[in-house]
Amino acid sequence: MQSEQLATNAELHLDEQTYGLDPTADRETDLYRGEYIMAFVEKWDELIDWEARADSEGQFFMDVLRARGKESVLDVATGTGFHSVRLTGSGFNVTSADGSAAMLAKAFENGQKRGMILKTVQADWRWLNRDIQGKYDAIICLGNSFTHLHQESDRRRALAEFYAALKHDGILIIDQRNYDAMLDNKDYSNKHKYYYAGEKVRAEPEYLDEGLARFKYSFPDGAEYTLNMCPVRKNYMRKLLSEAGFERVRTYGDFQETYAESEPDFFIHIAEKSSLHLARWGGAPLEEGKQDIREVAETYYDSDDADTFYSIVWGGQDLHIGLYDTTSNIRDASDLTIDAMVNMLPNLDSNATVLDIGSGYGGAMRKVVKQSGCEAICLNISDVQNDTNRHRNVQQGFKDRIRVVHGVFEDIPEKAESVEIVWSQDAILHSDQRDQVLKEVHRVLKPGGYFIFTDPMQADDADPAALQPVYDRLQLNSLGSFRFYREAASALGFEITEQQDMTDQLRNHYHRVREELLANYDRLLSEGASAAYLDKMAAGLQNWVDSADAGQLAWGIQLFRKPE
Repeated sequence: MQSEQLATNAELHLDEQTYGLDPTADRETDLYRGEYIMAFVEKWDELIDWEARADSEGQFFMDVLRARGKESVLDVATGTGFHSVRLTGSGFNVTSADGSAAMLAKAFENGQKRGMILKTVQADWRWLNRDIQGKYDAIICLGNSFTHLHQESDRRRALAEFYAALKHDGILIIDQRNYDAMLDNKDYSNKHKYYYAGEKVRAEPEYLDEGLARFKYSFPDGAEYTLNMCPVRKNYMRKLLSEAGFERVRTYGDFQETYAESEPDFFIHIAEKSSLHLARWGGAPLEEGKQDIREVAETYYDSDDADTFYSIVWGGQDLHIGLYDTTSNIRDASDLTIDAMVNMLPNLDSNATVLDIGSGYGGAMRKVVKQSGCEAICLNISDVQNDTNRHRNVQQGFKDRIRVVHGVFEDIPEKAESVEIVWSQDAILHSDQRDQVLKEVHRVLKPGGYFIFTDPMQADDADPAALQPVYDRLQLNSLGSFRFYREAASALGFEITEQQDMTDQLRNHYHRVREELLANYDRLLSEGASAAYLDKMAAGLQNWVDSADAGQLAWGIQLFRKPE
């Protein structure tokens, strides 16, 4: 152990990077120890540019961690400490680990300059649990660090160590360069927008093949350094994560949920150790063999298939039915629905707080807040959509006016009589407890407040047998109806202000969505949706159209008021 420590300390005194006679033949995982010499490490922050990088990535990682209730974080690729310092300053309990003694020394120094004492530990990922203590809510491995592992056996062992160091519901956030674009298109362009934000430092591949990406870093004073890395492809990385036992893997391109494959500089993967809920939403136990419909909805909207489909075909901002009297464009039609709902609300102004239940990607609330100056709360069941919502709020300047909350509308996590308006678009159909949803809406509304919503419904005189294909698609045995909502709301004391029957718009919308799905079928396949999902979705959309044509469905804007 003592000799190992001496060897580690010796890294702090290396004067030159060490490679063999042919550097492109050096493809060993342990090579990094001789690459990160102190002279290179001292210049590393010129490449990153802490201030510019913080501005570009915003609160992305903090939002992902907070949204999932994570507090203890192990930063296994601390580098010079950028993320360890940012997370510590944001209140997370961070342990900073790295295999490079030089990097850790610089990280500790950077922490001290900012009034922090980082908890540092030198640890090789392949033996991570030997050197750390306890288990963590989250592990972050950022800065393209994972591609320092040149052997597949080392990659698999490192992921196994990460998995073992996480609590049962922990998450791993890991990133990588977009090596796919580099290898397939011989395309490399560091836009200096997200990761390596330093404008005066050149970072470009000096040599590239399927097994090696040798990067050269050139600094303004003429100094040059190199790093040998393994160009790991995106789908291969996702496969490794799944085979390591992680249940769900979400991939972002430069913090964007949807992207053209060749566009991002970096991919970010968020891998969940377990996607299983320990108890039913609301705490009540399920009967044996039964599945909570809310977990069905959450799993569906968190899936790669659904996210790709809704982002590309449905517009990527909202997931609701549009108004097609003056347009055939799905995005524009969706905006017209929002406009119509806004015009019906007499109390929507800068003093109002709007709670959107089932908010999806949050596009409606961004539009409403921008137009009215109000504040908003987005309550939604999908972590994937919530992550995208938060990031877009930061990008578009709504971070301080829109709060995003993970939860269900049968048990709204807001205080009684706390909001002026509750808003919902085409979401309540996913609940099998719609009366409970209305009770919760009534509870959180202030006296004199309004509940405005749309929901795909069945006609008052619908034949349940005729709607069975629609029920089966949603794993339900009924939908709401104008009569149901009118009677359930009246029983709670709501005043029925308006129920606009606009069922023809439901038919038009699902017809247009199906057209767009078929027109974009190949693109959807190339961007991650499965053929099985797309075929099932096309059939399901046709069922909605056929049921609407048969007079079995209903849809419209409904406005209820809670009396003063």
